[in-house]
Amino acid sequence: MSKRLLQNRFSTKVVIAIFIGILIPTTLISVFFFISSSNIIKENVRESSIQIARQAADSLSFIFSVGNDMSDLIYSNEKLQGIVKVDNEDGISSTVKDKNNEEMTSFLNSQIYSSSFVRVIYVLKDGGTSWGSGTFSPVKLARYNLQEQNWIQRAVQADGALAWQGLQYDLFSGAGENTEIVLPVTRVMKDFSNMKNIAYIQVLLDGKSILNKIDQLKLGKTGHFFVVNKHGQIMIDANMEHINKTVENHDLYKHIVDDTAYEFEFQEKNTTYYGVKQPLVNGWTLIGTVPIKEITGKLTNIQRITIFASIVFTMVAIVIGVFAVNRVTKPIKVLTEQMRLVGQGNFQVQTHIHSNDEIGLMSRQFNQMIHQIEQLMEQVKEEQSQKTEAELRAVKHRINPHFLFNTLSTIRWLVNFKQTDRANTALSALIRLLEASMGKTGTFITVKEELDIIEKFLAILQIRYDQTFHLELELETAVEDFFIPRMLLQPIVENAVFHGLVPKGTEGTLCIKGSHVEDGVKIEIQDNGVGFKQDILNQLNHKTDKMNSFIGIGLRHVYDSVRLYFASASSVTIESDSNGTTVTIVLINKNRGENRV
Repeated sequence: MSKRLLQNRFSTKVVIAIFIGILIPTTLISVFFFISSSNIIKENVRESSIQIARQAADSLSFIFSVGNDMSDLIYSNEKLQGIVKVDNEDGISSTVKDKNNEEMTSFLNSQIYSSSFVRVIYVLKDGGTSWGSGTFSPVKLARYNLQEQNWIQRAVQADGALAWQGLQYDLFSGAGENTEIVLPVTRVMKDFSNMKNIAYIQVLLDGKSILNKIDQLKLGKTGHFFVVNKHGQIMIDANMEHINKTVENHDLYKHIVDDTAYEFEFQEKNTTYYGVKQPLVNGWTLIGTVPIKEITGKLTNIQRITIFASIVFTMVAIVIGVFAVNRVTKPIKVLTEQMRLVGQGNFQVQTHIHSNDEIGLMSRQFNQMIHQIEQLMEQVKEEQSQKTEAELRAVKHRINPHFLFNTLSTIRWLVNFKQTDRANTALSALIRLLEASMGKTGTFITVKEELDIIEKFLAILQIRYDQTFHLELELETAVEDFFIPRMLLQPIVENAVFHGLVPKGTEGTLCIKGSHVEDGVKIEIQDNGVGFKQDILNQLNHKTDKMNSFIGIGLRHVYDSVRLYFASASSVTIESDSNGTTVTIVLINKNRGENRV
């Protein structure tokens, strides 16, 4: 009982209203703040990430361009070609050979010193002498059959173009195990006199410099960058174990290989990642990924603080509200008790609440009400008596609802008795026509949809004119999906029936043909009606002012639609004789190769 009383108390309702009034806006503001802040931060991070990726791509592309330029320099040096070709000849003296070797080595070393990104340069041969800068080791080279190496085979297939490889350790430098990380780019050296392959040029870029460029890029705390080729194989990564392996995440792989967007999102182990990519000068792609929660993680703490602060403020507001409500409800309780006594028949009570607010006004009005209560009760009794009499009169004059029901049933029975099948058929056809028309939206529909409306329209015309009209369709498949303005063909069909087939007084045939033309379609509408006289035909083809008096606005709609929506090469021509009429519409798209939707 006390619980129910508590629920019905005015103060309880006010406190609950205050609580809800504060909690709902606070919650909505918190959610709105979180979403808005999240979107703003995402947008800023997106722009920042794309900018970072672009700068990194420019830096890497510059390094790759250095390797490309260095390879071109050696490839185009005819003097170096001469040294390689002489080395293959028999009978060359050891003095000349030593001089050539010294000149070749000196040239390669000088190029290394001139570039901070080129680590090593090799000029390798299958047999004979091979050269290299720095601590080139022919002994290590002898361990390998060059023709069996994948990178040599790719260079041969490239036939003078560059063949890039992923990060790896230098194979041919130093006496011991080499730990220098390099990025090789290989190409064949050709004899320009006969364009035969005479050696292999390999420029090794400084892998540490490249990794340092990537390590400097930061996406969140755990995000990182790597480089892949066009097949999704990892070419550059801080983890050497990933080199030459295809990206394992299928979602990420699709974004790398198939998607052209520079930013994307993908899932990995129930975590959503944000990614960016930028193309590099050698055809590779720089990829950066980071968990999205690292971008918006701090927002969650802000949201929690906002909600906690809102709850605290709500509790404080409730305490203040309870105190304020008690101040308000105390005089209301007194007034309520006096009202209860009046309800029991005691009209001698008087309130003694003295205040200038609404409660005081209510108290004074209550006292005045008591003085008038007896007179009002008498008035109510009299009005109640009059109301009762009015209701009795209304019952006497009420219309029997069965009368209207029986009348409608009789009308329906009469209609069915007269067998108005033709009316029902026409009504059904009209309903199907309206359904077909109302289901379409926009200015344009396909030829197939227009023909569907025409078929239903002919069904109504057959009933209207009590004649049979046959419809023959000869359309190429591409024509059915061509978009035309709504009601482009229907006015022509209606004119063909009214002016051609109806005057004939017998069965008639309509044939609609559609064929594809360059950048458009050609549609022919033929009937075997009575045809037009020559003077009327001239008016139709020349679109004179007298035309409207003959066919109304239907054909004018066709002419205007073709003129407005299609290229100037489009046309509407009418040919007619005593055997019938043919209307030919040629529709050429304004934008070549595209059809309006």
